[in-house]
Amino acid sequence: MSDSEVYRTDALIAEDIDAYLAQHQNKTMLRFITCGSVDDGKSTLIGRLLYDSKMIFEDQLAALESDSRKVGTQGQDIDFALLVDGLAAEREQGITIDVAYRFFNTERRKFIVADCPGHEQYTRNMVTGASTADLAIILVDARKGVLVQTRRHAYLSHLIGIRNVVLAVNKMDLVDYDEAAFKAIAAEFSAFAASIGIEDVTAIPISGFKGDNITSAPSVSTPWYGGPSLIDHLETVDVSSSHDVVRPFRMPVQWVNRPNLDFRGFAGLIAAGSVKPGDQVRILPSGKTSSVTSLVKMDGDQDEAAAGESTTICLADEIDCSRGDVIAAADDAPQSSDQFEATLVWMADEALHVGRAYWLKLATQTVSVTVHQPKYEINVNTLEHLAAKTLELNAIGVAEITTDRPIVFEAYADNRTLGGFILIDKITNATVAAGMIHFSLRRAQNVHWQPVDITREEHARIKNQKPRVLWFTGLSGAGKSTIANEVEKQLNLMNRHTFLLDGDNVRHGLNKDLGFTEADRIENIRRVGEVARLMTDAGLIVLTAFISPFRAERDMVRKLLPEGEFIEIFVDTPLSVAEQRDVKGLYKKARAGELKNFTGIDSPYEPPENPEIRIDTSKMSPAEAANFIINQIMI
Repeated sequence: MSDSEVYRTDALIAEDIDAYLAQHQNKTMLRFITCGSVDDGKSTLIGRLLYDSKMIFEDQLAALESDSRKVGTQGQDIDFALLVDGLAAEREQGITIDVAYRFFNTERRKFIVADCPGHEQYTRNMVTGASTADLAIILVDARKGVLVQTRRHAYLSHLIGIRNVVLAVNKMDLVDYDEAAFKAIAAEFSAFAASIGIEDVTAIPISGFKGDNITSAPSVSTPWYGGPSLIDHLETVDVSSSHDVVRPFRMPVQWVNRPNLDFRGFAGLIAAGSVKPGDQVRILPSGKTSSVTSLVKMDGDQDEAAAGESTTICLADEIDCSRGDVIAAADDAPQSSDQFEATLVWMADEALHVGRAYWLKLATQTVSVTVHQPKYEINVNTLEHLAAKTLELNAIGVAEITTDRPIVFEAYADNRTLGGFILIDKITNATVAAGMIHFSLRRAQNVHWQPVDITREEHARIKNQKPRVLWFTGLSGAGKSTIANEVEKQLNLMNRHTFLLDGDNVRHGLNKDLGFTEADRIENIRRVGEVARLMTDAGLIVLTAFISPFRAERDMVRKLLPEGEFIEIFVDTPLSVAEQRDVKGLYKKARAGELKNFTGIDSPYEPPENPEIRIDTSKMSPAEAANFIINQIMI
């Protein structure tokens, strides 16, 4: 071969490589989940897809064959499920527990698949896997038909917003590829799917064990089937983001890019719509408007950017815009609100504490939120609405939520990014729930802050004092009310304007409707905290004497007030001492089982970790404690 021929050959090879790389770079991505009842063959199906798409390396294949021989496969050379069931517990039990993600590609498309557990107790895992999916493959064992878990996973898939559903009727080889059995299952599932709003269902008869209708269709065993193979359908189903692109422009700001004084851009992932230089945009929640001057990426400026793309937007005006804000189309911006109705999927072992403050993260926004008592819990097996006072692990319910300031949002059905959120426990930082916003409450739109001319500073000035909340906390019988009363008497002698909110007294009026369950205790403190805040707005020094057993609620009240105005006073009396006093006879009743949910006996007390003031009642009389407190706060 001559040098020129070698050169031409190398050039052709290079062109082929470039074309191959370009083809793979431009492939669309499909994210899908597999779900169904236990032992319906989810892991086996995914293993088959990986095997048939040549996505298993030789060493992996050798290890898989070895593992298959160890577990025994009833004459089958390979147990495909072992490719996906990675946890030791899964292999021992023969079930899927965790969500396993796998990646593979064909000539036409790239795929990310999540194998979701079938057990009801792993609902939270399934919701996690489905949260980013475009399509759901719901497997049904041809011998068993549509089961409770089939309906459950169909409902959850629809709830999460998955628009495309494949009903894979698996193990057809075990029913002799009976066409009637397949059609009966498909008809039953389609009727249920239509009842919950699923419009697009594709039913395919398959055998993950034998490979029927996985990569080609119809298989020789199902000549009566005229639809696509599973792979054909996955390669061609339309999951483009056109729905999001045609909607009005929205981009949550993730980062303000300011490398030098000459550049200021707002970086983020576009959630909906498209944007180009010259477009008019609105910054939310402030409502300020500007125009786009350029769209910047690592490799240069863009002429246009659309949903699903990350970009940096530069604006014509110097506008206050930071992480958590949303840049939107100026003439069609989303709403802002602080009260919503939402569906919650509870994902924590500890039940929902109604009224307790959690962190809510929606897109790049983080706010404090409280959840009201659920309107109802959904029985996803029957779709019944059940009365509920709280939500336990894996429960799904509808509730109203209130944020501490307005957030920018859209209904989850319209925009996953601006409608989906998670709740985070403020103490443990654990994710406790996933949520989907339905709509803002009408009362949130009709109630506005009324500006007043006399400010809280003016109220405090004419009283010649700094507003404070002196929050006394401790066990029943610790001496909170006695010491708080002594402090108020001394402040009165100093001509200070005060008011004492006592735990027993407020239950005669403001909180007479509340009991002593954990939820009621949380609501009790929330109400008292709001009243105390209003009193400090009036310039008063407020003293509160409440057990207030939970740190989260005390911290919630602290956050209602300006820095330095909340003084936590821990009346530190041992349980044994408080019980000896038992002035009201409450401990005796609690020990006898006549008084439920009593703090220190059958309900917990969480002592302050860093109180501003700690009072040891074994070393101080009430008068001495009052003097000590006055000297510490220097009012």
